[in-house]
Amino acid sequence: MELDKMDENDWKYHGEGNKSLVVSHVQLSRVLRLLKYPAEDSENPPQTAEQAFRQIQNIVDFSSSVMSSLLGGKFIRSGEVVKLPLEFVRQLSIKVQHQRPAWRCDKVMDIYSGCALCLPNLTSPPLHQPTHTPPLCIEIKPKCGFLPSSKHVSKDIKTKVCRFCMHQHYKVANGKWKRRSLYCPLDLFSGNRQRMQFAIRHLIEEPQNNFKIFKSGQCIYSSKEGSDELMDLNSLLHQLRPYFLHGINRHMTNKAVLNDFIQVLVNALLGGGEGDEGVVTDRRGEGRSFCEASVFNKERTRHASQGLPSDSVLFRILQTQMLDTLDIEGLYPLYRRVEQYLQDFPKKRSHLQIDGPYNEAFLEKLQKCPAEDDGSVEYAVAKVHQYRVAMTAKDCSIMIALVPRTEEEDEDEGQRRLRDFISSRPSAFSYSVSILDLDPKPFDSITSQLRLDQKIVSCYLRTGGALPKGSLLPLPDIFAAAEREDCTLLLHPM
Repeated sequence: MELDKMDENDWKYHGEGNKSLVVSHVQLSRVLRLLKYPAEDSENPPQTAEQAFRQIQNIVDFSSSVMSSLLGGKFIRSGEVVKLPLEFVRQLSIKVQHQRPAWRCDKVMDIYSGCALCLPNLTSPPLHQPTHTPPLCIEIKPKCGFLPSSKHVSKDIKTKVCRFCMHQHYKVANGKWKRRSLYCPLDLFSGNRQRMQFAIRHLIEEPQNNFKIFKSGQCIYSSKEGSDELMDLNSLLHQLRPYFLHGINRHMTNKAVLNDFIQVLVNALLGGGEGDEGVVTDRRGEGRSFCEASVFNKERTRHASQGLPSDSVLFRILQTQMLDTLDIEGLYPLYRRVEQYLQDFPKKRSHLQIDGPYNEAFLEKLQKCPAEDDGSVEYAVAKVHQYRVAMTAKDCSIMIALVPRTEEEDEDEGQRRLRDFISSRPSAFSYSVSILDLDPKPFDSITSQLRLDQKIVSCYLRTGGALPKGSLLPLPDIFAAAEREDCTLLLHPM
């Protein structure tokens, strides 16, 4: 990719979040992520080109130096900051404007700094052979996988019902989503295959912002915020069917296709990287591994082991999330201690690495935090850093790339079958797992996070966990009839 010969016609709109817009190259497996800012600032950008460069470089450093160490480098794709020709950026902004969702247009693309983050396009992995069926990529935003046990938690309901399930009630009450998702993160993070399959079924049933499917880089399945539109599951299964036809299984039912697809995702989430470190049993206790709002029947797994393989992506994410040991309620007084200190000594902000740099020294601060509060600002800063890192892990995305394999393909010596999975059926996919959306959470966002936490809990307690009529639809027939037994598809790490 020659930066001095950039042509806007080589790029297309890919998607956007609250803070950035993403375009993808039409031929190369590359994406550019560009900053956004409020539309009212379009004539007067809120930061200089140097500040924009530093903001994006902070994202790269936080991902490569901090999150990579905690989550495992094999899962991280940090990318690099690039400086683009300003005319290219302006023309690109004009080209993609009409493709953007109307509700996202309160913000505009940064056309002044020329800075962007260049990353591999994980929704469109390179093919081993051009004759292959197009690759699939599944994006899962798993959210927080444990219940808090901090002594600072003021409402007992927070130790029984997970944040995601309570937040669903708040979002439905405020019209962000028309229907509640029955997905519960604690089921996905349980390590129990039945609960994980159950969780993924509900992600498919009501994807919201937590589940997307891409085919050849094009999104073929997702939700639209605030929409009444129901997901067309039959259309999705029609597109998935060719990926799951093996030999004698040429007439698979929709139910079997769905089960196979879910099982592939479970296998990829439980699969590790190099080595085999075994399963770590659930040490969080029965109370922290089940959410009372989950519709999964606990009795079905009463005697089943709970736990994740220690080299799996979910285990690494969960361990990082659990750096939040105090909950936002216990963290806020420490944040105020730091805030007061900075008011008295504003020049110390850089020394405390409040806004970076995100390097080994930052990582050491949060890893060597004392177990007990000694009243110092250093302790408070370390806990705030831990909380910010945990929040990033609670908001990250898992990208599972699936490249179909043919029976004629020879297995590479380094490829290995997933643990405890033996079958005479041919392996269906090569796979890779990556973690995205690893931006550092702003120090100054903690007050608003406390406020949101209070609103979510108050809404749940006020409604008693009840939902407005019509916000919870019966399961589609394909889900209600889905078979319980495990499938026997195999995957190979890429």
